Amino acid sequence: MKSRESRKIDHIKYALHLDDGPCATGFSDVQVLHRCLPQVDRRKVDLSTSLPGVGTLASPIIINAITGGADGVKRINEKLAVVARETGCAMAVGSQYGAVRRGLHEDTFTIVRRTDPEGVLFANVSALATPDEAQRAVDMLEAQALQIHLNSAQELAMEEGDRDFSCWLEQISEICRSLTVPVIVKETGCGMEREDAKKLLEAGVTIVDTGGAGGTNFPAIETCRYPEGNGELSRWGIPSALSLCEVAETWGWQQGIIASGGIRSALDVFKAQVLGANAVGMAGNILRLVQERGTRYTIDWIGRLQEAVKDFYTLTGCTEVGQLRQVRFYVTGNLAAALHSFSYGKK
Repeated sequence: MKSRESRKIDHIKYALHLDDGPCATGFSDVQVLHRCLPQVDRRKVDLSTSLPGVGTLASPIIINAITGGADGVKRINEKLAVVARETGCAMAVGSQYGAVRRGLHEDTFTIVRRTDPEGVLFANVSALATPDEAQRAVDMLEAQALQIHLNSAQELAMEEGDRDFSCWLEQISEICRSLTVPVIVKETGCGMEREDAKKLLEAGVTIVDTGGAGGTNFPAIETCRYPEGNGELSRWGIPSALSLCEVAETWGWQQGIIASGGIRSALDVFKAQVLGANAVGMAGNILRLVQERGTRYTIDWIGRLQEAVKDFYTLTGCTEVGQLRQVRFYVTGNLAAALHSFSYGKK
């Protein structure tokens, strides 16, 4: 079995190599109604949003957890931090579990705060972390929040992965009780269903990242590393749009929700916010842009994306995020079938 450090390098390599999917995100099943009389001045559109306990975010786009904890990735995190700084995006680092438990490669994380001293940063640990380790991860970055990532399908696909998930909720609760900053619980690509979202809310979690299927596929990445494992795990998960609806049904519309999982366009960002997300996370596509096209190109690409989101605000008669709740939409296809089957809104 490979070391934690070599695993981090493998994750970067295969994330750049593999396409999104094979599950569809479901956002193509969301159809937003155009307003032919939008009655707004596009120049007054404000994309700023907020997250409970974190405060105002200048942009609804979050550069989500990608990497750290291995030689060779410090430069990647530095470039991502430059992008975050120049675009006003919040940024989450990859898992700091090795750094807080064994003191490994802290510089691959601290470079982010040095590069973006005024930015909104999220620390990141697994659900196996102790409260003290979680606090050290936050302190390492002077982070405004802590992400706890949930990746059971990825662990099962790994030869060296964990197999005992029985205490995750209890450990999350302990961290929430002891930490000095808000806790974000993030799925890593298989989504959240409403009962689990409710349990996280009751455990004291402040924000959830819905992390649905359709984007970067970590079980597929692990299958590349360990072909003898359960390859069918790469086709497992709740589509991103449905995962978002499941969480919003429990938490409430824009009540501390980050949507992620294959969100790749301005229209995806807009639809996610209409469905109830305060903000959206992007990871795999940002990593690919930074590595293949460079920092300057990635900054410009996010700038164009943000401007395109403003177009969709305008075409639905909105100038700020709170007005999106009045936007009319309907759903088709598999998403419509799922929502009908689960009888949303019925008690």
